[in-house]
Amino acid sequence: MASGKNRLADETSPYLLQHADNPVDWYPWSPDALTKAREEGKPILLSIGYSACHWCHVMAHESFEDAATAKTMNQHFINIKVDREERPDIDKVYQTAHQLLTQQSGGWPLTMFLDPNTLIPFFGGTYFPKTPRYQLPGFGDLLLRLSQAFREQHDELAAQGTKLANVLGSLNPKTTPGLLKDAALLTAARDQLASQYDAREGGFGTAPKFPMPTTIERLLRHWAFTGRNAPKDRDTLEMAMITLTHIARGGIYDHIGGGFCRYSTDQRWMIPHFEKMLYDNGALLSVYADALSIGPDPLFDQAVRQTADWLIREMQHADGGYYSAIDADSEGEEGRFYVWRRDEIKRLLTADEYLVVETLYGLDKPANFEGKWNLHRGDAWHAVVDRLAFPRDEADALLASARAKLFIARSKRIPPGKDDKVLTGWNGIAIRGMAKAGLVLGESKWIESATHAADFIAKRMVIDHQLYATWRDGRARHRAYLDDYANLLDGLLALLQVRWRDADARLAKFLADTVVARFYDNDGDGFFFTANDHEQLIHRPKPSVDDAMPPGNGVLARTLNLLGHLLGETRYLDAASGTLKWARAAMEQYPAGHSTLLSALEDELNPPELIIVRGPRAELESWLRPLRSGYRPWRHAFGIPYEEVGVMPAYLPRLVSAEKQRQCTAYVCRGLACSLPIHSQDELAAALKTERSDR
Repeated sequence: MASGKNRLADETSPYLLQHADNPVDWYPWSPDALTKAREEGKPILLSIGYSACHWCHVMAHESFEDAATAKTMNQHFINIKVDREERPDIDKVYQTAHQLLTQQSGGWPLTMFLDPNTLIPFFGGTYFPKTPRYQLPGFGDLLLRLSQAFREQHDELAAQGTKLANVLGSLNPKTTPGLLKDAALLTAARDQLASQYDAREGGFGTAPKFPMPTTIERLLRHWAFTGRNAPKDRDTLEMAMITLTHIARGGIYDHIGGGFCRYSTDQRWMIPHFEKMLYDNGALLSVYADALSIGPDPLFDQAVRQTADWLIREMQHADGGYYSAIDADSEGEEGRFYVWRRDEIKRLLTADEYLVVETLYGLDKPANFEGKWNLHRGDAWHAVVDRLAFPRDEADALLASARAKLFIARSKRIPPGKDDKVLTGWNGIAIRGMAKAGLVLGESKWIESATHAADFIAKRMVIDHQLYATWRDGRARHRAYLDDYANLLDGLLALLQVRWRDADARLAKFLADTVVARFYDNDGDGFFFTANDHEQLIHRPKPSVDDAMPPGNGVLARTLNLLGHLLGETRYLDAASGTLKWARAAMEQYPAGHSTLLSALEDELNPPELIIVRGPRAELESWLRPLRSGYRPWRHAFGIPYEEVGVMPAYLPRLVSAEKQRQCTAYVCRGLACSLPIHSQDELAAALKTERSDR
């Protein structure tokens, strides 16, 4: 039975609601909880997780649902539960504090013990088992020892807290001049990534392996930009393409239903942690679309199509917003929904269908996940077809029919839980991925899906000129954070390049104006993660490092540079430039960890080539199609219909005579200098210097 004091029942977060029936007297992070801790002199037990987190579920079942453990928690602590996806500000601060306290990386569940007066942690960890194991203390015993230490060693813990607060206060770097030239810094990042690259299996580093789409995008951009004035660096292209190939073949990809899991537990990408996150899939759609714009690849094409269809089928609210995540667990077991018994597949398929599936997905090899098979591909499809000696058309048909049968059979299982809240920043990443994929592969339904998501946010999550971070069950909550502004602006700019709508342009301008006014550090440059009027926490970070998601500072340095050139708005350009100056020391200290900011630096060194075509809506596509071929990350083509007359590049004619509105007019802008009006496609082609984009 839940305690009568558990205060999570009115929350919107599915993660917090999972704990609403615990016997723990949970509070959400709130003034009431903090005040009660101060008044009673009890330390705060802060538990941070998210709904799709496997070890969060384990700790919940072992400890938070256990009456004896809950009694100890309630007696000695004020217990606060936080969804890291709704309150990334709190999560970022205490993950950093955990790293400083323990000299170890954090993760989820994050378990921190705070002084009630200063909110500085005096002890922390991640998962703690109920009884001692994994060289970790039992959670119940730990609670008693920490409560005693807080009472009896308060002065020592306070002195430790003062030192920690001082370190936190020094974390945001000051703006300092760079020691490396820009080209040398970009090359240093490339070389550092090459040293981390796994030439055998693709990816970077060892297990656990994350897809790292911002890193892959950095390599593709490096390859493209080096080719403008010198021979292309083909090694960077190879690192990116081999990594993408192994990910799409691996068990980290859902070969039956589409979509990518968060990371692989092994070096070969075979066994994932089975949770699926919206931001991973949006970012991977974007980078696979980039790869496909370089050249066709059936493996990439299939992964993009299946993933985009999965997002629409399973992850999109009827009114447009994308949901956050799919759990790793079902029926209390991780991966149960996704793995197969070999005899089960044999019963479902014909002999020829089974032969194809067995050979392609590794069923002829030993079981790879607790006596079952998580499907993965060890070889190219054409090699499998050659080995089986099927005609290609017949093999394609057998694979398609087999996958359809497996999909139907799997859909009858109890599915993993779904976190159905809508997060603004994650939707921005998905909007960008769906828009770019739809453009490259010519799928209008994906573009419409992205458009519906943008409309959802504009209608449901912008209230009284305030952007909100999260929405669920008709309630928008929590003022938006830096990443919400940055990633939504990025998604809207991608969507505007697919098809211009004045509503999206107005929203993009609102986002840019607001984030510069309310998040920018006018004293030290760069953007804070929280707004000027946000609740004060023990630290106000200015993130620069690529993490599971790209840092807001990097995304804004890139998007404000583009929007500043597009609209002729120097405030945006100044903020982008200032952010790069502020982050320079961090970029030079660890170039490989700053891929997003380095891409922004690359854009500042190479002002965007903007091609704006104005004309009747029905005629724009024929002008835009040739402009979008190949992979040219410096080129941005916008087709602005005469029917749209609102937000417009300030340096272009706003009024066009009636007779001119019957034809298209193009402008080629490099930096803030634009060509004279161009009235034919041949003239436009002549104005653009064709650059080789072959591999």
